[in-house]
Amino acid sequence: MAFTEFNTAALPREQRFDWWCEVVGRGVAPTRITSDGASDFTGSVGSLGLGPLQLTTMAFPALRSERTAQLVRRGDPETYELTLVLGGSMEVSQGRNDAALHAGDFALWTSSRPYRGRAVSTPETGAARAVILHLPRTLVPVPESRLDRLFASTLSARSGIARILADHLISVAREAPLLDESDGERLGLASLDLAAGLLASRADAQDRVPPETRHQVLRARIDVFIQDHLTDPQLGPDAIAAHHHISVRLLHQLFRPRGETVSAAIRRQRLERCHGDLTDPRLLSVPVHAIGARWGLKSPESFNRSFRAAYGMPPGEHRRTALGVRSGTTLRASQANDG
Repeated sequence: MAFTEFNTAALPREQRFDWWCEVVGRGVAPTRITSDGASDFTGSVGSLGLGPLQLTTMAFPALRSERTAQLVRRGDPETYELTLVLGGSMEVSQGRNDAALHAGDFALWTSSRPYRGRAVSTPETGAARAVILHLPRTLVPVPESRLDRLFASTLSARSGIARILADHLISVAREAPLLDESDGERLGLASLDLAAGLLASRADAQDRVPPETRHQVLRARIDVFIQDHLTDPQLGPDAIAAHHHISVRLLHQLFRPRGETVSAAIRRQRLERCHGDLTDPRLLSVPVHAIGARWGLKSPESFNRSFRAAYGMPPGEHRRTALGVRSGTTLRASQANDG
């Protein structure tokens, strides 16, 4: 399924709210929606198929939503709705649980039970914005009895697996217009693994998650750890394995399907950061060797060799090619600093 996106701005004002309610009902689940701003409603909704999963993006003003028992009987996609709040604030209630959500929070609820929701938008917070991952219940390996306490509770997306999943979903949503069906299938599998890992960890049900899913989540955690510690010259296989309480042997096994060793991945990412910094006019006064050092490449000689091997020219020449024409005077001063 290709990415589709609609905006109420393209419709006559008097049709916007009814259209919104219809689109949400078809794309998510039959829901009763009311808004004090129905006469001047502005909102957008996007949808991307991810194999058996679906990703929905939404932006909308203040509103109230309710999925009653009658609406559940009328139509139930039998999904878990994992929602990441990106802007504004929201409230959701299901069963005995109530959650107040802000940007950077996840919430989970099921389409198979009644729920109530409310979105708040203010001049300070702007419109409510969210990304929703629709997970077929049959594909989530955690028993629903273990998920009960998670429904309509706040799951912070600021650290750990939740942060990894949040970053992943935001990236998928951003690139959605450029993805084809095969991309969606692959990203759906990755999204399911990460979501299952998050729900299993919060429900204390890691034993129910298949080994490959656990490895997928562990690889994602390691990727984030590497990104966060690229400036540390001591970053390497031993430090990564120790931090994640695994053996160096298992760490190398996790990377083997990628066709790139752990050390090669670290070096590549450091060089990518250096490549970007060397083309930044704001950093023109920073010597080339200092650019390498700030990303953990302490040896100027090793930095030059690695950069030349990766990009076909030494870092100083890359900077001159990218910035020399526009900033010759500053560049000469920078070259003087480099000797």
